[in-house]
Amino acid sequence: MVTLRKALATALFIALAIPATAQTTEPVDAAANALIRKHGLEQSRLDAYLQPMNDVWGQRLTGSPELDAASDWAAEELRKLGLVNVKKEAWGPFGRGWSLDGFYLHARGAEFSFPVMGFPKAWSGPTGGRKTGKVIVVNATTAEEVAAMADRIRGNVVLLGAERELEEPFEPLAHRMSDSDLLEMANWAPSPAPAAGAAARGRMGSPEAMERMRQQRAVTNAIFEAGPAAFIDGSRNGDYGTIFVSAASVAMPADAPPFGGRVSPYSTDKPKVVPQFTLAVEHFNRIHRLVSSGHEVTLDFELNARYYDDDPMEYNVVGEIPGTDPAIGDELVIVGGHYDAWHSGTGMTDNAAGSAVMMEVMRILRVTYAELGKAPRRTIRIALWTGEEQGLLGSRAYVAQQFAERQAAPGGAPGGMFGPQGPLVTKPAYDKLSVYYNLDNGTGKIRGIYTQGNEAIAPIFRTWLKPFEDLGASTVTLQNTGGTDHQAFDGVGLPGFQFIQEVIAYDTKTHHSNMDVYDHGIVEDLQQAATIIASFAYHSAERDEKMPRKPLPQPVPGPSSSQ
Repeated sequence: MVTLRKALATALFIALAIPATAQTTEPVDAAANALIRKHGLEQSRLDAYLQPMNDVWGQRLTGSPELDAASDWAAEELRKLGLVNVKKEAWGPFGRGWSLDGFYLHARGAEFSFPVMGFPKAWSGPTGGRKTGKVIVVNATTAEEVAAMADRIRGNVVLLGAERELEEPFEPLAHRMSDSDLLEMANWAPSPAPAAGAAARGRMGSPEAMERMRQQRAVTNAIFEAGPAAFIDGSRNGDYGTIFVSAASVAMPADAPPFGGRVSPYSTDKPKVVPQFTLAVEHFNRIHRLVSSGHEVTLDFELNARYYDDDPMEYNVVGEIPGTDPAIGDELVIVGGHYDAWHSGTGMTDNAAGSAVMMEVMRILRVTYAELGKAPRRTIRIALWTGEEQGLLGSRAYVAQQFAERQAAPGGAPGGMFGPQGPLVTKPAYDKLSVYYNLDNGTGKIRGIYTQGNEAIAPIFRTWLKPFEDLGASTVTLQNTGGTDHQAFDGVGLPGFQFIQEVIAYDTKTHHSNMDVYDHGIVEDLQQAATIIASFAYHSAERDEKMPRKPLPQPVPGPSSSQ
């Protein structure tokens, strides 16, 4: 039952989020929307992509043969839809491939013996058989402290970090956005204070931050130099068997710049990568307590993994429905999401959801245009990015190849999101992109869209969302959401957007965890998302003008010489 108070709040939210003056400024094709809704909601084929993308092609670590096979499958599915120019486009070099064949963890002591729940970190070195090492707790803050215990570390298992105190989850692990949440986003206005990115760059580039980073690197390097047999740490968050795990660590030059030029475990230089495991926090805590209270704990471990060095390149998957308008047919509307995933789950919410939705978007558009008896005016392209988890590498490489890139900042290499950036150099196709739409915030339904501070585009998005109010999508905010591939476009002044999604249990349970699997996807929510995105892509392809752009972003200077 809807209470009067809630009804009034909802009415107020809609009135503020969708001003009446904006509802008539942009044409909406009602006939096309009716077909898009039919094919997206009533005749959805989304699960035909979503289920095999997880259960069959679930291990999609960047650079791995499993991702190569998954990309071949996705490309073939796009060809079956009738898309043209379907291909795997190379970018890179990325580095070494890695795949996990199996592992074993078991703890023993004089009074106890128990299996240990954990996962290897990606690109960890194989052990070459079953190994055993005494667990040594290391909470050092300086390289000198590590050096003093080097004899104890050598050949044993280093347990990094302190015991993490747990609290029982009395609050819901998953939730949907409230009307008040969305109203706050709709009414958000930029602060006159420095932008968050600029503030973060200032903090991260400060002398204090640089010194902390140098100290952390010195400690890590000292541990590696001591020659441990393996590293173990605890999941950064999560409990009840949820393990958040990503990439292994490697020794880092003490003078390496904080932004750019860093050593990666997948580097073609083939750095030595000690076997590393992230444990379920409860198992990590138990071992930590045992060792700290004077019990000797021995860890039996085995890691069967393989590196692949034959092809250091990586590949995005692209395909398109060609535009047919002689004047604007070569202009582009792109939809996409990242296809790579971490290795402990199957990447359901991060980001099989977005990839499968975008494949379904292309299917919906194909059948909708067929029933309308026409083809799109602009070309509509899909891109499934790889290397997103390592820093938006695939989408940034694509944007640099096709549209624009930053030159090196004076005195150093470009530093990406937080580092120094030089002048922008555009390419001929820069003026051909109309818009890029991204999906990569979990399994939840769409509630609206972030405009990246693009005020000119907000009335257009409000009008296009109006027909989908009944599906719960009506919020347009000037805010930006970070950390995914739309930033590769927005960072060079191109219109690139991420939709507002319901968070569900993204942060608490699934994001980068072993529980990011098919069972935690909500197909009905993603059907709604595919329907709305298909409508946005359709109307973007059919409008007379390209989507409005913001002013070009200015270069970000590097640290001053005094730093």
